[in-house]
Amino acid sequence: MSKLFDYTGDDAFCPGGSMYSNIKDSSLFLSLGRHVDVYFPPRKRSRISAPFVVSGDKFEQKKQVSIDVLPDECLFEIFRRLPEGQEKSACACVSKRWLMLLSSIQRDEICCTKAADLNPKECLISEITDESFEGKKKGGDDVTPEAVDLEIESDGYLSRCLQGKKATDVRLAAIAVGTGGCGGLGKLSICGGNSSCRVTSLGLGAIARGCPSLRVLSLWNLSSIADEGLIEIANGCHQLEKLDLCGCPTISDKALVAIAKNCHNLTSFTIESCPRIGNAGLQAVGRYCPNLKSISIKNCPLVGDQGVASLLSSASDGLTKVKLHALNVTDVSLAVIGHYGKAVTDLDLAGLQNVGERGFWVMGSGHGLQKLKSLTITSCLGVTDTGLEAVGKGCPNLKQFCVRKCAFLSDNGLVSLAKVASSLESLHLEECHHITQYGVLGALVSCRGKLRSLALVNCFGIKDCVVGLPAMTPCKSLSTLSIRHCPGFGNASLCMIGKLCPQLQRLDLSGSHKITDAGFLPMLERCEATLIKVNLSGCVNLTDNVVSALAKVHGGTLEQLNLDGCQKITDASMFAIADNCALLTDLDVSKSAITDYGIAALASAKQLNVQILSVSGCSLISNQSVPFFGKLGQTLVGLSLQHCNAISSSMVNLLVEQLWRCDILF
Repeated sequence: MSKLFDYTGDDAFCPGGSMYSNIKDSSLFLSLGRHVDVYFPPRKRSRISAPFVVSGDKFEQKKQVSIDVLPDECLFEIFRRLPEGQEKSACACVSKRWLMLLSSIQRDEICCTKAADLNPKECLISEITDESFEGKKKGGDDVTPEAVDLEIESDGYLSRCLQGKKATDVRLAAIAVGTGGCGGLGKLSICGGNSSCRVTSLGLGAIARGCPSLRVLSLWNLSSIADEGLIEIANGCHQLEKLDLCGCPTISDKALVAIAKNCHNLTSFTIESCPRIGNAGLQAVGRYCPNLKSISIKNCPLVGDQGVASLLSSASDGLTKVKLHALNVTDVSLAVIGHYGKAVTDLDLAGLQNVGERGFWVMGSGHGLQKLKSLTITSCLGVTDTGLEAVGKGCPNLKQFCVRKCAFLSDNGLVSLAKVASSLESLHLEECHHITQYGVLGALVSCRGKLRSLALVNCFGIKDCVVGLPAMTPCKSLSTLSIRHCPGFGNASLCMIGKLCPQLQRLDLSGSHKITDAGFLPMLERCEATLIKVNLSGCVNLTDNVVSALAKVHGGTLEQLNLDGCQKITDASMFAIADNCALLTDLDVSKSAITDYGIAALASAKQLNVQILSVSGCSLISNQSVPFFGKLGQTLVGLSLQHCNAISSSMVNLLVEQLWRCDILF
């Protein structure tokens, strides 16, 4: 033993000389116990300070937490031998340092790959927040983690969503470490939205290493994430199926190429407001992702015809949904859609300012959109009567057609579309000011009895007919009619609609200021079917006569009634509703002239089953109605009392305690 202490060669225990002045002092050594393996990196200086300070021939122990003296190398060797599940989660709860070290371990560096058999619903994931480490910063030893709330999706995998200040690298590391023993994270959504978001590529790297089963990734409004983070996701999450990038200004084609080359199961791809993503990224997605079914590209200035054409032509066999908004594409892209869109069923085009009439004509004439069922076009100057007719001819299975803000579309184009689109069931026109009542009525006649839904929104060309229209065959297939905020729509147009559409079940006339009782009552009499949903909000000239007639004729089937802003509606309407509308579940009488007596009438109804009631802005409703609201609370799940100034806050608090199952807005 003395020879061992006298050993002072070049290969001494401490390179460069003895560490202590009197190495033979046996009291300086600590007992390590039996069966202890010690890891010493060869000739490598420790990165932390030793737990002893030397004072002459003696040395004293510093007052330092013993667990903090372990270097990262030792912790790494320990952590990589831990099994998945509770052991790793428990270690992650110790400190931020341990958590980040655990999240940095690669999958191929783990020695013990046997995971604990845990039920995802019974697994508790520990989440480390920045607030949890305030005690460490102040010298404390204890860390109190929060529990990570994980939702179980219908298809079985775990889902997590981080928003605003809660979106940090530390939380992502906690998710990555904790979900390993619960079957793995399947869906992750991160929403920044402001400068307080602290998610970087480091957090995404932790997810990539700890969540190889990730299928759905959504990144919204994250300016702090660069290509490196998404590249790590591509290298570690090969099962990725859906990718959604919105407002990520620092992500470029480089990251998108990595995703395409490594994630061949990608089926849904969405990019919006990503100024550095261009044609190269789209070309890679089309080349390496054969299972792509849905694409959505919006407001990406570097995306042009080359990228869109390459993507659509490469993924033509399985691509079913295409959305192109605010892109610098021309007629070429639409020609490619018309030729290669053989499997496309849903097409949404908006803000394509460089696409002309020729583009839509070629798209329809390509005869490639045989399976197209839904088409939406918004703010495209190239939509004209000629182009629209060609689209109708080239899409024989088109069922839903929506046109918004297309200034050059007229009655001729609308009627031509209705004639050639033999399968059309739903037609929506919004802010198409060249469309008049002649075009609408012509479309109703030309649809050959197949049109089921018609919507006109903010169309200033819709006005009452001055000259009488010829006799037309009624469109008995139309069951849903919505004419909203068309200032020229009045009683004459409503009477004509009543004659042509006798089978209405859902009626929306919101914002029709010109409609009065004289126009609505005849239409109500001609209605052969029973109404289910009626929206008359903003019809300021309608009175109790309309509501009373509606309740008597259709009260047995009426489920939703909206009278918001109908200032001439009084308690008489409430009595009619209470007596006749047994199936009514949703009633809105906001900003009307009803009083406490009207609420009392509803509460006294024997068969009324109202679940959602809104009386916001009814200044004549006071505290006297609170007991009646309490009686209605047996069925209510939603009650709006906003801007009811005659009801005191104390009474509202009492009502909140009484109707604990009902959401009350005040």
